[in-house]
Amino acid sequence: MRILLVEDEPEMVSALRAALKRHDMVVDHAGTLLDAEGFVAVDGYDAILLDRQLPDGDGLSLVPRLRAANNTTPVLVLTAKGETSDKVDGLDMGADDYLAKPFAFEELLARLRALLRRPAPMQSQFIRAGHLVLDVGHREAAIRGEPLSLPRRELLVLEALMRRTGRMVQREALMEAVFGLDDEIQSNALDTHVSRLRRKLADAESGVTINGIRGVGYLLRETP
Repeated sequence: MRILLVEDEPEMVSALRAALKRHDMVVDHAGTLLDAEGFVAVDGYDAILLDRQLPDGDGLSLVPRLRAANNTTPVLVLTAKGETSDKVDGLDMGADDYLAKPFAFEELLARLRALLRRPAPMQSQFIRAGHLVLDVGHREAAIRGEPLSLPRRELLVLEALMRRTGRMVQREALMEAVFGLDDEIQSNALDTHVSRLRRKLADAESGVTINGIRGVGYLLRETP
């Protein structure tokens, strides 16, 4: 699960990032509205955690701009403004949920889960290549109907490659898809995930192979 955290308080950012990562979420952080707009323009997120009081304006102003661009990413507003009128304003502007500070992390997590259980209104949830089917919504892979057990980062690698089957995916694009911008990453981390995934796909006779060009990127293609 990839989360965009839009928050400018360092202590809150540190606490939320650590807690979310403990629950296997990839977290990108934006400290301003401008940064947040840049992130959503180039990356897809499962949910956005949005503070209202940001250095360059009311975070809530981001929501109608997202909806106008047909971006339906769930938005959970986190704010010290907890009056009923504030909550109504936020929901009316297109936010999906509203949580007043201070809050218990358990409640935040429960609200996130509830948002992510809502059916996505847009694209197909399935990607197919060879004998392999990836359920994007549930992050599950299967080969000829049999589940293929993969850890989270290998699933993210697989999704990024399957979305561009037959085309080279640049190494930088894969890194962005698999790791959070603030993750501490070893230089060979991506190659290790790809190597393990390639072996599992071969062992399961998936009908696809992963080829790489050193220092450039990787390509998933269907086998004859």
